[in-house]
Amino acid sequence: MRSSLIGVVFALVTIPALAQAPDGTPTRIRGTVEKLEGQTLLVKTQAGQEVPITLAPNFTISGVERRSLSDIKTGDYIASTSVRGPDGKLRALEVHFLPPGAGEGQFAYDLAPNSLMTNATVAGVAAAAQGQVLRVTYKGQEAEITVPPEAPVVAFVPGDMSLVKPGAAVFIFGQRKPDGSVSATRATLEKNGVKPPM
Repeated sequence: MRSSLIGVVFALVTIPALAQAPDGTPTRIRGTVEKLEGQTLLVKTQAGQEVPITLAPNFTISGVERRSLSDIKTGDYIASTSVRGPDGKLRALEVHFLPPGAGEGQFAYDLAPNSLMTNATVAGVAAAAQGQVLRVTYKGQEAEITVPPEAPVVAFVPGDMSLVKPGAAVFIFGQRKPDGSVSATRATLEKNGVKPPM
């Protein structure tokens, strides 16, 4: 189960770095589950649109589990969505743990306007008045990310179809076909009240 979950997580974090995929355009969908009918999952997006998503035969699910800032240690491999403040420094919107090396790098992300996703190794953790400052390294580069106390920190955990229920928060990385339809092989869903923050 652990190896399969790592595979799912690796796919979740590596594919966003690609501009195109052979079977469609990568697309991220965030919202809540409306209903599941056969192999079609209807999701209401945060913008209020209803999007039908075709689930692939090998569709897999993960959940998320809450962690705390104090769980982040030097040597951990993490991903963080952040935005730059007026001072130019990165401020985390969320942090999640990843398998080592998965999708290493820093790239534009769509969680918030002008947000960045940084997948990196923690090289140091320092206390700060506004939370903690993570010094991270990726591909020979270094960055500092301030994590405020209110930023959610989570880790991926195994999930199954029992998590697919109306009202559950869901994050899907799928493929949008030329005809506008969307298909997906994986999803991250709310588990025990913990919602995917990415």
